[in-house]
Amino acid sequence: MDKEKRIKLFIADTEDENGVVDYFKKSNRFSVIGTASTGTAVVNDVVLLKPDFLIMEVMLPELDGFLVLDKLRAEMGENLPKIIFISHLSHSGFITKAMKEGVSYFMVKPILAENIEARIFDLLESKFKSEKNYERGLDEKISNIFISIGIPANIKGYQFLREAVKLAVEEPEIIGSITKRLYPTIAERFETSSSKVERGMRHAIEVAWNRGKIENINTLFGLKIYSQNDKPTNGELIALIADKMIMEG
Repeated sequence: MDKEKRIKLFIADTEDENGVVDYFKKSNRFSVIGTASTGTAVVNDVVLLKPDFLIMEVMLPELDGFLVLDKLRAEMGENLPKIIFISHLSHSGFITKAMKEGVSYFMVKPILAENIEARIFDLLESKFKSEKNYERGLDEKISNIFISIGIPANIKGYQFLREAVKLAVEEPEIIGSITKRLYPTIAERFETSSSKVERGMRHAIEVAWNRGKIENINTLFGLKIYSQNDKPTNGELIALIADKMIMEG
């Protein structure tokens, strides 16, 4: 596997009693981008290196795992890596606290590297399923709106508009750069040109208006926004639907 595609690990422990570091260094699916034996070093290095996973002994010198987690969260925010705590301590209250603090797994020593690897892939599979479920749910909501306002699924503009709404949900500011960013991004995904994306969207909106389903739009958004002679621009309709998606979570 290419180094760029390997799962990046940072391993923090006072001793490597079961050869965990060596195990992952020999794997072509992982890249051990750093190790540390103190809490202070973990904070400094993880913020800089940004691993995908931090495998960390809870009882580290200088800063324990919980203090490390607090400092990393303050420094990294949403870019915090997935964290697996490892420890000889196994008190249920201790493990519960770790879970409440956002730790992904708590593993009690002695631990085989193969078991850590299995937990990492469990977490990656769970994340993949969650993302797929989110994407499928968003697709269904957008499709339902398009059907209700009269945009047929068999025209290219339908696909362009759906992709545009998804982009605007993920990155609302892209609406402010529709010709420079939104159209080119969609054009690249569909292997076409920005001008064809723009025309395809405009055609889809014209088809919807010619079908006379304006009232469905006004009902959908709870306001009398449009009339037969007042159809929205591509950007207006994308922004309106994306805002609705965001408001509904």
